[in-house]
This record gives sequence, structure tokens and C-alpha cells, in this order.
Amino acid sequence: MSQHPERFTELAAEQQTLLHKSLRRFDIIFLLIAAIVGLETLGQVSTYGAEAFTWALVLAVVFLIPYGLIFAETGAAFSEEGGAYTWVRDAFGRPTAALASLLTWITQPVWVGGSMAFLAAETVSVYLSPLEHGSFADYLFKIVFVWLTVLAAVVSLRRGKWLPTSGAVLKVGLLVFFVGTTAAYAVQHGVAGISAGDFSPTLLGLFGSVPVLLFAFLGFESSNSAAGEMKNPARDIPVSIARSCATAALCYLVPILAILLVVPKGDITGIGGLLDAVATVFTVYGDAAPVMLKITAVCFVYILMSQGAAWMIISDRMQAMAAADGSFFGGFFGRFHPKLGTPVRVNLLSGVVATAFLLVAMQVTGSGSAVFGVVLSISISTFLLSYLLVIPAAVRLRTKYPDLPRPFRVPLPDGGFRALGGLAFAWILLGSWVAVFPGTLERLFGLDYQFEDTWGVSQLTFEAFTLGTLAFLLVLGVVGYVRGARVRRSVGTGASASVPAAHQPRD
Repeated sequence: MSQHPERFTELAAEQQTLLHKSLRRFDIIFLLIAAIVGLETLGQVSTYGAEAFTWALVLAVVFLIPYGLIFAETGAAFSEEGGAYTWVRDAFGRPTAALASLLTWITQPVWVGGSMAFLAAETVSVYLSPLEHGSFADYLFKIVFVWLTVLAAVVSLRRGKWLPTSGAVLKVGLLVFFVGTTAAYAVQHGVAGISAGDFSPTLLGLFGSVPVLLFAFLGFESSNSAAGEMKNPARDIPVSIARSCATAALCYLVPILAILLVVPKGDITGIGGLLDAVATVFTVYGDAAPVMLKITAVCFVYILMSQGAAWMIISDRMQAMAAADGSFFGGFFGRFHPKLGTPVRVNLLSGVVATAFLLVAMQVTGSGSAVFGVVLSISISTFLLSYLLVIPAAVRLRTKYPDLPRPFRVPLPDGGFRALGGLAFAWILLGSWVAVFPGTLERLFGLDYQFEDTWGVSQLTFEAFTLGTLAFLLVLGVVGYVRGARVRRSVGTGASASVPAAHQPRD
């Protein structure tokens, strides 16, 4: 009988004894909503006009459903702390898992420091109090924003989970209120002149919007990074993925349509898209509108912070388990705090990386909107590239360990399961290429593509920033893995002598 190889090093097995089981189904669902439903992507997607809604609907059907099914099964069956890292390790060995984990983890501090902090600062500057780009106040606000998200990840999960949970509730409430207000605005003032033909999909719209849409729809399996802290992961993970996927689809599709209805395409910006639309529709409230807009801006910044905290909580745990398992600089980063039960050292490392990337991004020539778009694209690149390893790993685990109990099983034979994986993988491959090399497919198909008009920076600057980041990560991954050799030499009490040696993760 094939069994699941729970093969952690002695250090990793020791760290699992420090975990506090404090996540219930309610917590998991709202942690996922907080992390994945991104208000920052609504405006970026909407810049592609009405067809962005069409492509979002297409991806919700032909990507989100197969992707969700794959990881509902995998997450329930392979429910140890570390999530995607342990899946790739058990499928392809530790070196590949080290790279997948690094790409997933690094996305979050880069995104928080380089995109979320910029969006939060722009929101404060426009709607609350002016912040001159590059001023001392601008730097201070962004740095404080980063470290508050880190602090939420440092405290015990029993307490820290309430920032993402409250942010998720506030986020859904804000979107519902916005959509309702949009309906009232449309009754009074009409809509922005969208015709049925504007929803027609084009290749230009596909290539432009697919990376952002995939980024928006990915991450529902990430709660498995904290599976060792769930009360009943085998039961709760499939339900949590299903409910959060459905919620996310609605929270993207309906607000995107609402933005398109009230804001002309030429006026939509990635960094201000949602709040621009909010400012427009709030005019139905008359004299109360300015105060309501300020309150909304404060809520928006809090939601952004809670979203960053949710990802820090999730991804830092995965990277800490990778370190404890000998795949990232050995034991130093692989330790959980004995009282808090949190990976404090990786939390602090995330804060340092986020701050460093923030400082580098501040030096990129271009407007705040341009920097936001470029750094968001880099975050998208690293995140999508990780799934080129994680999705094949999930598919392989089904056939490699066929006798492993699966609390939820996709009602398809192995060939059908592979087809689901192949479909999801194809979308990720397309999105990864477009994110790293924007404009190349457009030119291949003879489409007009003005790089600087699209990104606000030169193609040389964009590629230097993107490829430079990926090259740095490759070097970091190799060095980190080599430095973990001492930890890998000892497989601890997590090992089971009854499992054939062939099922051990390869070193």
C-alpha cells in the first residue's frame, strides 16, 4: 500500500510541536477572503474596459473551477503544516520544493512593500491628507504600513487572525455597499455608455488582463500552509476552498462591472480604479458624500493592511517549514516562537524584504501609478511561476500515492484529474509569459502595443526590474538550499519506517 510520506527533518518535527491549533472553518474562510479578494486588482483589471469582465467570467469558469477542485482534494489529503512546499517536496523532491516555496513566499513582501504600500499611500494622499511622492512623510507612512502587517503575523495566530478576519468582513461589506450605491447612481444618472459590443473578447484584452485575473483568483490552497494549526483540516479545507472561491468570484465580477458602468474606460487607473468609482457614485448622497468618502478611504487602507497581514501569516509559515526542513538557509529561519507559535524570524525577514523592495521601487522613474503597475506585475510573475511547479505536483500526488485516504475526491478518474491540471497549467503558463515579457505575444499576433503608454516606464526599465528580481531569487534559492544541507542530513520523528524508501523526498 502506498502511504503519504510525512518526512520532516528532526528540526521540522520539533517545530510542529510548537503549533497552536486555533483555526476553525470560519477562520479559514475569512482568512482566504482577506488574502485573495484584492481590492487593488479591481482597478488594474478594469483598465482593460468591458471585455475585462468577459475574461473574468471566462476564467471563473475554465480556470477557477478546475483549480479549486484540484486543491480541494489535495489540501484535504495532504494536510500538514507547510502546504504547497510539502506537496512539491513529496512529488518532485526538496530542490524543486525549495524553489516553489521561495517564489510563493517572496511574492508577498514584494507585493506588500512595492504595491500595497503605494496604493495605501495614494489613497491617503488623495482622499485624506496630501503626501508628496518621495517626501519624508511618504516614506514614513509606507514603512509603518509594512511593519504593521508584519506585526499582525508575529503575534499568536489566536490573536493575529482577527485583523484579516475583520478586514475580510469589512471588505465584503464595502463591496456590497458600493454595488448598491452604484445601482442607485445608475438610476439617477445613467451609465458610462457601455454597449454590448464592448464586452466582446479580444486577444489584446486577453494578454493584458489574464495575468492580473489569475493573480486575483490564485491562492485558495494557501491556507494549507497553516494546516497544522487547524482544528480539523481534512474536513474544513474543501468546504473553505469552495465557499471562498464562490465569494471571490462574486467579489470580483460584480464590482468590476460596477466600475465599468460608472467610470469611462479612459479615466480608470490601476492605482485608483475602485475609489475613483466610489467617489463618482457617492455623489448620490449629496452633502454627506465627502465625509463618507473619507471614511471609505480609511476603511480601504485598513482592508489593504489586513490583506497584507493575511498573506504574511500564510506564506511565512510555509517558508519557515521549508527552512526547518533544510530547504532555506537551514535552521535559523526554521524556528517557531515557543510561546507565540509563529515563525517570528521569517516574519521579520519578510518585513526587511518588503522594506528593501519599497525603497528600491521608490527609485523607479515614473509616477506612483506606474510604479504600482510595474511592481504588481513583478509580484504576479513570481506568484504565477510558482504554480508551474505546484499544479503538476498536485496532479502527481494523486497517482503517486493512490491509496492515501482522501476526505474529498474529485469524481473523475486519474486521466480526468490530469486534464483539469493541464487546463489550469496552460492558463498559468500563458499568464506567466505575459507577466514577464509583456508585449511579445501582442507583437507576434500583429497587435499594436505601446509599451511606455501601457506601463509608464521604458521596456528596458521594466525588464531590468523584473528579470533582475527573478535572477536574484534564483541565486538566493540556490544559496539557501546549499546552506540547508546540515539540517537535511537528519530526518526526524515525522518519518515512518513503514513507508518505502523510494517515497522519501529526494535530496
